[in-house]
Amino acid sequence: MIVSVVSMPEGVVARTGLAQARERLTATSGFVIVDIDLGVEPPPDEEPLTRRLGLDDAGEWLGRAGEHVRAEYHDGTAIGVVPVVCGNEVAHIHVLADQRRFITVHHGPVELIEAFLDQLPQDLPPDVVTTLFLFLQGVLETFRRAVTQAHLEVEDLEEAMFERRQPEHVQRLAQLRRRAAHLHRAFLPYAAVAQEILVRRRMAGHHLSEERLAMNRLHEHTVQLVLVEIEALRDAARRAATSYASLVADQQNVVINRLTIVSMVFLPLSFLTGFFGMNFAYLTNRLMSEDSFLEFGVGLQVGAVVVALYYVLYRTHWRQLRDSRTRDAADDQS
Repeated sequence: MIVSVVSMPEGVVARTGLAQARERLTATSGFVIVDIDLGVEPPPDEEPLTRRLGLDDAGEWLGRAGEHVRAEYHDGTAIGVVPVVCGNEVAHIHVLADQRRFITVHHGPVELIEAFLDQLPQDLPPDVVTTLFLFLQGVLETFRRAVTQAHLEVEDLEEAMFERRQPEHVQRLAQLRRRAAHLHRAFLPYAAVAQEILVRRRMAGHHLSEERLAMNRLHEHTVQLVLVEIEALRDAARRAATSYASLVADQQNVVINRLTIVSMVFLPLSFLTGFFGMNFAYLTNRLMSEDSFLEFGVGLQVGAVVVALYYVLYRTHWRQLRDSRTRDAADDQS
């Protein structure tokens, strides 16, 4: 267990034990920021963290592993669980905030917490409410950075597919689609809870200052913006998947066209082979000379090939070239 206590307003971060953190939390002067890293696998038989910290007004689920996104607000104390993007995973941080205390609890190291503690000496928030909104804005920024990075990867992948499609592109595209779905599934509960809490506080908190109302609206607006960006990422991933399917279909069409050309060339030959392979009176009595074979056998085959090639070239190249010249002439006149 790693316990970090930040003395405010100085913003000095100190590593202490749980007992020293409890003493600071029960102090009556100023406000204190405490971060507790319980480790990846905390001992299961320990006393609840709220009792060990002397937090009688907090729920016993604070710091308990496996808790999902939730939020509660009563008697001036806000307590909840917020999702945070940490690398390729989504971690959950337990948060408690009132007039004198701001506590974060998590299992294992979280990049957001380290950046938040390092930034405190520069930000120096004046109270717990400002500290809470700064922290929540950092939570939203982790999602925005993850969405932006995934969006750029989707665009690069789509461009690479059009240049030269590779088999590994479809695997990477599937990973990005799962990434977008994972971010959406992790952030949507937080967006719903934040919307509910913020709107309720804005409607019921007639005594709230303009500064706090502005922070409330800013956070609500940012939540909606992150939702829009996640939806845009999902749309981009679906569009890239559609583009990949179109490229595969175009390649299959090219293969089918080639097979059609081959069949058009060999179909008359197959017919002539079957025709001259039959044994009936006209064939055996009339078509016995070499000239007859060259006329009917080779001549018909060459004629069929010429007609097939003319048809294919006319349909694929000559007509397209003529249409393009017609369009160019119309563009020049306009």
